[in-house]
Parts: sequence; structure tokens; C-alpha cells
Amino acid sequence: MATSSEDSPRGLLLAVAAYVIWGFLPLYMKALDHVPAVEIIAHRILWSVPVAAVILLAMWRTANIGAALRNPRTLGMAAVTASLVSVNWGTYVWAITSGHALDAALGYYINPLFSVALGAFLLNEKLGRAQLCAIALAALAVVVLAVDTGRVPIAALGLTLSWGFYAYFKKKLPVGPAQGFFLEVVLLSPFALAWIVWIGLEGGGHFATGSPGDTWLLLGAGLVTAVPLVIYASGAKLLRLSTIGILQYITPTMIFLTAVLIFEEPFGTARMIAFPMIWLALVIYTVTLVRQSRRSSGRLAAARVVHRSEA
Repeated sequence: MATSSEDSPRGLLLAVAAYVIWGFLPLYMKALDHVPAVEIIAHRILWSVPVAAVILLAMWRTANIGAALRNPRTLGMAAVTASLVSVNWGTYVWAITSGHALDAALGYYINPLFSVALGAFLLNEKLGRAQLCAIALAALAVVVLAVDTGRVPIAALGLTLSWGFYAYFKKKLPVGPAQGFFLEVVLLSPFALAWIVWIGLEGGGHFATGSPGDTWLLLGAGLVTAVPLVIYASGAKLLRLSTIGILQYITPTMIFLTAVLIFEEPFGTARMIAFPMIWLALVIYTVTLVRQSRRSSGRLAAARVVHRSEA
């Protein structure tokens, strides 16, 4: 098993696989762009329940579920994370299906920098000059886009804020990531089912009433939601933080390229200025992260040498 100072090849393969799946997700969602975003989210939630249950059974990780369901504090925290992840999914699906995939890419590019800022404000973590510079560059890029369009990039900021706070509160859940995800979709499933039944009765649903392709795509929404999350959770435990910090750019880069090259979304002057600013900020952030990781690895190696010599 990998320690905090080394990467596991298995962990690297799993993490890359998860990020690549997420990177292709816009193509999947774009195929459902004629379906309302709320209906897509309802099906993502509903069909994630059996998928997550099967995964937990296969991984022999069901032991804590019963205790968690009987613990009001755990359920309350899971309700918070469930609310945040549903907002994130809803914003993402709307962005992709309504022609704002570039905003989705921007949101996920900004997310690691927002997480650093969140740690400083909520956890009193100290920021170096390089980190402050990176955060300032990202904020300035958002200002550039806001001035150009006359409005704040709501989708990008919505994705950043919802996922940043989701990750923050997710760490407080006293269960593993796979069990936590199962709790979240179980808590959301009654609302999802109620919505699906209601729109079906109103004659506006697309499941089993539209084309067979729509039905299969909505059924598969659970797979494309649950599987990469579990794959990522398994891989992240076997990788250094700095490695994860670099790999997480795979998904927004794929979304960016898909938006520009396949969806042909306009990439005007403001975006030509803002996106390079974000990329520069991420380079600064990544270099700082790698240096911190190397210093930490050096101290750990030195401690091992001292321990061996004393033994």
C-alpha cells in the first residue's frame, strides 16, 4: 500500500480512469440536452442507489451503513453533503445541456484554488505568497469575465462553491467515501422518485415514454455517476496529495477541449484572457504543492534514517 510519500501504480490507474470518465461525461449529458436538467438529476440520484449498493456489497463495505442510518448526527451531515452534491450536479447538467460547458470547465479549474482559500478561512491554514498570488489571479480572471459579459459566471462559481463546500463537509462524515455517497443518494432518492412520478403523471417525463435511447441513457445515469466516484475514492487513498493535485486538471481540460472543439462554444477575447490567467494560477499552485510534498517526503525520509540508526 502506498504511503503519504509514494504513489501506487494501481492508485494512479484508478484515479486517471475516474478523471477520464468525468472528462467524457459532457458527451453523455449532451445526448440528453432535450431532457430538463431536473429530470436528469432525478434519474442520476435514483439509479445511483442500486449501483452504489452493489458496489458496497462487492467491496464488503456495508458494515457501517446500518449504524449511520441510526445516527442522527451522521444523517444530518449526510443531508448537508447530499444537498450540496445535488446543487453541484444540477448546475453541471444545466451548464452542459444549455451550451455553457466552458463555464463548467472554468468552475472545475478554479475549484482547487477555492479549496485552498476555504482552508485558510475556515481552518486557519496559512497561505504562502505563491498561493495568495494564485488565488488572486483566479479571482481576477472571474472579474474579467464578469466585466465582459456584464454578469457573474454563475455556473462556474456555482460549481466551484458547491463542490468546495461538499468536499469540506464530506471530510466530516464519519464513514468512508463510498458509504457516504450511498447515504447521500438514499436520502435524496425519495425526492427524486417523487419528481419522476409527478412528471410522468403530467405527461412530461422522458423515461419509458420517449425514445428507447432516452430511457437507456437515463438508466445509465446512475452508472456514470456512482462508478467514477467509487473508482476515484479507491485510487485517491493510494496517491500523494501532490499527485492528485496534478491529476485533477484532466477533467476540466477534457471539458474545455470538448466545449471548444466538439460543442463549438464561442471562445471570445475575454475568455482568451481569463483562461490563461487561470492556467497560470494553477501552475503556481501546482509548483507550490509539489515543493511542499517534496519537503514533507524529505523530512519523512530523514526521520526514518534517524529511527533506523537509533534502533
